[in-house]
Amino acid sequence: MDLWGHGDDLTAVQMTARGVVMFVIVLAQIRIGGVRMFSRKSSFDNVIAIMLGAVAARAVVGASPFGAVVVANSALAVLHRALGWLTVRAGWLETLVKGRRTRLVRDGSIDRDALARTSISEEDLRESLRLETQHEALGRIEAAYVERNGRISFIVRH
Repeated sequence: MDLWGHGDDLTAVQMTARGVVMFVIVLAQIRIGGVRMFSRKSSFDNVIAIMLGAVAARAVVGASPFGAVVVANSALAVLHRALGWLTVRAGWLETLVKGRRTRLVRDGSIDRDALARTSISEEDLRESLRLETQHEALGRIEAAYVERNGRISFIVRH
């Protein structure tokens, strides 16, 4: 009990021991959850990353029982994996969980209503245009979309 501690009155050594063990456990939970958990960066994936970190921190600082945190985080990882699997097989669920892309530019013309719906300013759009295509002219753009992960993609005319 001296190395592990109890409750929220922990020494630095006890928190370190808990942190090291929790690191290994969360790493395993991420493997259970699948590689997409941190690779895709959609809101679906960001929520799980935030939740895993927030819940895991409770075990490190002793705010919640260690075992309960491990079980809760494991359930979150399995839920993420299951929802990911289901969204591959059910298009309606994929749209519900992950959203859909929105066209911002069509044939070089900005859709201002789409910008307003997505809370993207024209300057944000132009900044992304410069960063993604190294061009400034929207006239060269056939289409632009805000993707489900929040990035803006451009289809350049050939």
